[in-house]
Amino acid sequence: MTMDEYANLDSLIHRWDARCKQLGLTTLIFGFATVNSWQWLLLMLAISSSLYMLSKLPLSFLIRRLRYPSLFVLGLVVMLPFVSGQTIIWQIGPLAVKQEGCLAMLLITGRFVAIMTLCLVMFSTNSMLTTVKALQWGGMSPVMVDMILLSYRYLFELDKQLKTMATALRLRGFKSRQINQRNLSIFAALAGTLFVRSYEQSEQVYKAMRLRGYGSNQLVGAKHSGNRLWGENDRPVAGILRPYRDFSSLVLMILCMMIGVIFMGVSVW
Repeated sequence: MTMDEYANLDSLIHRWDARCKQLGLTTLIFGFATVNSWQWLLLMLAISSSLYMLSKLPLSFLIRRLRYPSLFVLGLVVMLPFVSGQTIIWQIGPLAVKQEGCLAMLLITGRFVAIMTLCLVMFSTNSMLTTVKALQWGGMSPVMVDMILLSYRYLFELDKQLKTMATALRLRGFKSRQINQRNLSIFAALAGTLFVRSYEQSEQVYKAMRLRGYGSNQLVGAKHSGNRLWGENDRPVAGILRPYRDFSSLVLMILCMMIGVIFMGVSVW
């Protein structure tokens, strides 16, 4: 469930400053997203694959993270070869496969894999706290920072509750692999229960934060620093990011930004 389970590996990408990494890879992602020609597909995949190999993340991690999003993308593009374009390359009866549709499917799938790979490299090579601190340095609202950290924290609580309810169902003889009206009603009740519990949990967290002075203009014993969930010295993300002294981080950031801008320019022109 965690995105940062391999954040402690030792690689060039892990040592890359989180702020430079986010700026460089975000620019590269935008560059990949603007590509509208399949001729650039191999270069995009080569760049994203090279960065992933440099990060030393296991291949099984990439496959596991791409598994469910790939099903969604596949459901969107699987009909393109049959409905898009006019150049027929293969036909059986009324079913015709068109060249333009195949190229469009190939381009969308390639962009998806390249962009998702870069996202995994960006968010899986640093701890969640370091990533959020870098987002805050980049200008993200303190309220959004607090919401991300709290959501990330309580996702594990919801996952724990879901596993507990699933275990209770199995002990009562419930077989989830059978799709029928009874099981669907149980799934609906399980989702509703989880939703109610998450709402109650959010209410309790909100009341506890209000009792501790969250949202007030002045915090007792802490300087106002824009992030009101923690004081100046006791924030869990304080002191994680180093000053800009790593020349290699700047070089990597500039290189990725240049490649991203080149892809944008090629797409526009």
